[in-house]
Amino acid sequence: QVQLVESGGGLVQAGGSLRLSCAASGRTFRRDTMGWFRQAPGKEREFVAAISWSGGTTYYADSVKGRFTISRDNAKNTVALQMNSLKPEDTAVYYCAASRILTVTSVSYDRWGQGTQVTVSS
Repeated sequence: QVQLVESGGGLVQAGGSLRLSCAASGRTFRRDTMGWFRQAPGKEREFVAAISWSGGTTYYADSVKGRFTISRDNAKNTVALQMNSLKPEDTAVYYCAASRILTVTSVSYDRWGQGTQVTVSS
């Protein structure tokens, strides 16, 4: 099975940037769709971004489109989320996840990391 470990979270001021990274081990990473989801206090987990196994297809939530960029390095078994122009409403725990199909639906992701906290101050 795939094991996922996120890193790169922290505290940043509004307008700033953070880069999250997810290191994967286990089953064939390069065949998996990789996604980022987030969950704010008192809210349901929501989709942020996803990237196909080849990196050729990406999806973004409307709320982050134009500000966040997802990328992957199959040689290093890593996926990253570059977050620019951060807003206080981006504050959440961010999770890396893996799926065997290309999807933005969280129920289709069968491997999850433990999450990393991102806090954006106003």
